[in-house]
Amino acid sequence: MAHWYRTRLGWPVAEPSGDGPVELLTGLTFDVLEVPAEAGAAVLRRAAVGPVALAGDRALLLIAPGAAEEVPGVLAWLEWGGVALDLTAVGVGGRMPAPPPPGAAGTRGAAVWLRPPVPGPYLPCLPEPPGATGPTAAEADGHPERVRGPDLLRLLDTVATECHRARLLRPNSRTGIGYLCDCPIRE
Repeated sequence: MAHWYRTRLGWPVAEPSGDGPVELLTGLTFDVLEVPAEAGAAVLRRAAVGPVALAGDRALLLIAPGAAEEVPGVLAWLEWGGVALDLTAVGVGGRMPAPPPPGAAGTRGAAVWLRPPVPGPYLPCLPEPPGATGPTAAEADGHPERVRGPDLLRLLDTVATECHRARLLRPNSRTGIGYLCDCPIRE
């Protein structure tokens, strides 16, 4: 599996220790937004995002390298800074579990690709959205049907919205019902 990531995608891989899982190094080729799985699934439905993996109950959205450093400032600018979001940005020095390559069998409980990576110099590589105009970054690679993913502002606004929704809809430990439903209704 490590060979596939190194040779096919050119991604740096941490050597597993013993029988440990293969891990991908972040901050060099990509950074990661780690969010609750339900928020990640909603982002996949709402936004054009690049590679997305699922590791346990967490979705891992791959974003451009260096973007993790920008996340706190962008969230503050978007006025999400004071909101408790279950969102972690992983950049230089971080790691993520390496899902098996598309089509390969993995072990039970291992990370899996929800949207696998596409070989190419641009991360993420996605089908061109309807109505897109102007030259795309992927055209230089000879693949006009692909385009870079959304800008960090739009992506983070969508991710923050879905993380907030997931938190509000998570069952309250005291009542067993969603957080929003725990508020008294006033007429």
